[in-house]
Amino acid sequence: MVRPARAWGVALGAAVAIGAAAVALHFQFGGNSRAREGKAKAGPPPVTVTAEPVRRESMPVRLGAIGNVEASSSVAVRSRVDGQIVAVNFREGQEVRRREVLFRIDARPFQAALKQAEANALRDAASRDQARSQERRYQELLQKNFVSREAYAQIATNAQTAEATARASEAALESARLNLEYCTITSPLDGYPGKVLLQAGNMVRANDPNPLVVINQVRPIYVNFAVREQELPAVRRYMAAGPLAVEVAAEPDAGRTLASGELVFVDNAVDPSTGTIRLRAQFDNRDMALWPGLFVSVKLRLYEQRDALIVPARAVQTGPDGQYVYVVGAGMTAEVRKVTVGRMEGERAIVAGGVREGERIVTRGQLLLGPGTQVRLGAEGKP
Repeated sequence: MVRPARAWGVALGAAVAIGAAAVALHFQFGGNSRAREGKAKAGPPPVTVTAEPVRRESMPVRLGAIGNVEASSSVAVRSRVDGQIVAVNFREGQEVRRREVLFRIDARPFQAALKQAEANALRDAASRDQARSQERRYQELLQKNFVSREAYAQIATNAQTAEATARASEAALESARLNLEYCTITSPLDGYPGKVLLQAGNMVRANDPNPLVVINQVRPIYVNFAVREQELPAVRRYMAAGPLAVEVAAEPDAGRTLASGELVFVDNAVDPSTGTIRLRAQFDNRDMALWPGLFVSVKLRLYEQRDALIVPARAVQTGPDGQYVYVVGAGMTAEVRKVTVGRMEGERAIVAGGVREGERIVTRGQLLLGPGTQVRLGAEGKP
């Protein structure tokens, strides 16, 4: 009888332990399940985004192009006489002024030629004066019938010949003076010379195909660019109403304006090979921001668009149905709005409806959004 009672006690203890474990598991798993249900009812946390309001402003309507800077004047300096270069009076790349001496050519042969021309001119002038005097005497004798008409005609011819010879000598004297002046080569304009192609000591020939140096005038300066032929009527129409402003910026930093000028030239024909029309703008270039050969981004301003709807360009997304933006709506939820972008102006987009002035447009964090997503606004640059 003792053994059955002891076995019964052991069985009862095991049953109590199993029940306690079951109760513990019930409370444990049941609590986790209720916690998950609570989290499911609360939903995902809101997405942190940045947003900017839609603005209504006046925006310029501009045409964009890539332009090339060109000197307003470019002169290839050449010698007009043969000789040896004895001096170069400027530094390469240094600004020179008009009439400033650039080169000097050995002038001694031309000084000797000038002296010879002066002597010939004096000789022929004396012969001319003698012939004139003789012609006057023979004219008086002819009037008194002391000489024949044929004799007077011969003396008059001699006087005319002496006159022509004297004039030829004067022309030769002037040519010798010019050649002597040509030994000093001066700058024809204000500008910047390039590399000197013939240094002192070299022989130079008159009108040599290779110039001594090339000088570019950079104040004022030109920018050449081209626009599509479809835009030509608008350019001509607004140009007729007044000067059109042009701004240029350096590539790739197209957001920083280098200089402002105005349109001065429209080509007289469209290029049939490209379908573009060539334009030219002029700039004062007082700060020397533009330099010949530089490629720049050009903005030709046509007119001012009033009350344009402006949204940040980075807020515009493209999907299967076109372009759209996320708007922070009521209850801090994301709403999808389809928009039509008219044009881009740097970091701003001009849209034709779809949003209203003052509405907040999501600019960062769009990849985590969907229609109805809860959002909260964070600091700019920290979505």
